[in-house]
Amino acid sequence: MKAIIHANSRGLQGLTYADIQDKQPGEQEVKVKLKAAGLNHRDLFIMEERNEGASPFVIGSDGAGRIEAVGEGVTQLSIGSEVVINPCIGWESSAEVPTVPDILGDPVDGTLAEYVIIPARNVFTKPTYLTWEEAGVLPLSAQTAYRALFTRGNLQRGEHILIPGIGGGVATYAMLMALAAGAKVTVTSRSESKRHAALAYGAHDALDSHGHWEDHIGYGKIDLILDSIGPAMFQDYFKVIKPNGRIVMFGASSGDRLEIPIREVFFPQISIIGTSMSSRQEFIEMLQFVEKHSIRPVIDKVFPLQDAAMAFQRMKRGEQLGNIGIKIG
Repeated sequence: MKAIIHANSRGLQGLTYADIQDKQPGEQEVKVKLKAAGLNHRDLFIMEERNEGASPFVIGSDGAGRIEAVGEGVTQLSIGSEVVINPCIGWESSAEVPTVPDILGDPVDGTLAEYVIIPARNVFTKPTYLTWEEAGVLPLSAQTAYRALFTRGNLQRGEHILIPGIGGGVATYAMLMALAAGAKVTVTSRSESKRHAALAYGAHDALDSHGHWEDHIGYGKIDLILDSIGPAMFQDYFKVIKPNGRIVMFGASSGDRLEIPIREVFFPQISIIGTSMSSRQEFIEMLQFVEKHSIRPVIDKVFPLQDAAMAFQRMKRGEQLGNIGIKIG
């Protein structure tokens, strides 16, 4: 089968569109013929960190398609069913967090391929109103956004949320979900076009990432901040967050070392909360939430499988608004 594999070099130089051996599902597994997949920044981080000479593997975590075959013991799923894939393997409950969950696309083969084999517990009925491309980009970013907003961030109707760096998949899902939940949503971006796009999707306000947010928002007005940026913006959060506010961190695009202004944390009793991906339980809740509110992913651009390297280059340059999709077959 055709697939995008990574081997022999760090970064995007290690990507190859190639034929690899087709496999069949084992016990309690299913084989999915993929129709669409999606890219995540996680893919870029994995490729940059791999050593030369590491074993080849198929990149990609997001995907949707039809069940092609079922392994022994699979009784609740049938061949031909249209499904969306939960890429987090073995994480069942939101209360029991693994140190690092197994995720499609490393350490196991991922979704940028014609077929993928996964545990039967990791496939769910595709929402019928979504196109293949929309379903294909949904999983990892949407489940991350859902857990960050509701499990970890405890977002409530009427609260004011700040989402810095609008543009990536998690941030755009978080914007749409927070609006659906009845929150007031402010986003930031360096890009004027992305700010205008966010307003068109319903954001209440869109600010320049390098502006003086407090002049526009006011001091102590934000209940919840969703941070994927890290040190480049972190100090600015304390100018706008309310006492007893929450900062939920799910990324570190500007680096993973930062200085914390201790007094600005303990005097106003700010909570700094980490999150990443989600459990199977939350994946189910996420699907129910997006279907209830008819949320559609923001798709930036769709590339054919053989052009995945070009798609990753677009993501690396930070040009996208929303998710970059991959059409398969």
